[in-house]
Amino acid sequence: MDTLWTYVSDHRHQLLTDSYLHVSAVVQAVVIAAIVSVVIAALVHRSPLGSAISTATASIILTIPSFALLGLLIPVLGLGVPPTITALVLYALLPILRNAIVGLSSVDPAVTDAARGVGMNRLRVLTVIELPLAWPAILAGMRISTQMIMGILAIAAYAKGPGLGNLIFSGLSRLGTPTAVPQALTGTVLIVVLALLLDALLVLTGRLTTPGGIRD
Repeated sequence: MDTLWTYVSDHRHQLLTDSYLHVSAVVQAVVIAAIVSVVIAALVHRSPLGSAISTATASIILTIPSFALLGLLIPVLGLGVPPTITALVLYALLPILRNAIVGLSSVDPAVTDAARGVGMNRLRVLTVIELPLAWPAILAGMRISTQMIMGILAIAAYAKGPGLGNLIFSGLSRLGTPTAVPQALTGTVLIVVLALLLDALLVLTGRLTTPGGIRD
């Protein structure tokens, strides 16, 4: 335990930097995945076939092992941030897309018909009526994706990606040295703590952005 605290104290600046990069990469990936998922859901949620195809495609992507997906992306995008963010976005799609489709499909047709009856066009109905009503479901998908890719990002050290995975990989590669276990353990614990903090932030975001009438 003393060795662990010594390592944390001696490397606190690097740990803060890696933690920031880890959170930044996850947040960027979830935001991009949310935008892509909502656009796809808006296009296909009225079509059972389109919904099934888009969900199945996202499901297939999620089954690809992290190392394999990064290995496929590296020859195209190189090393570092581009393949890392791309992989994270692809993995984050399924929960958000599925929830967005369910949320949009659950909007009462009578509500949208009434909106059209007062002169709203399709885009306005989507942005003013459907998306706000589907927001709790979309946010729930974002929470799932955030927790999931927090851990997946650690694997991105294989592609020289940013974040705390580099600490874990470096520690595991130096097993037998005095700082190997503290290094790997610190990276792992920080990922767990940051995942919990991000989830709490998303819960707070939901409370602040969800109208009281549709809040769970």
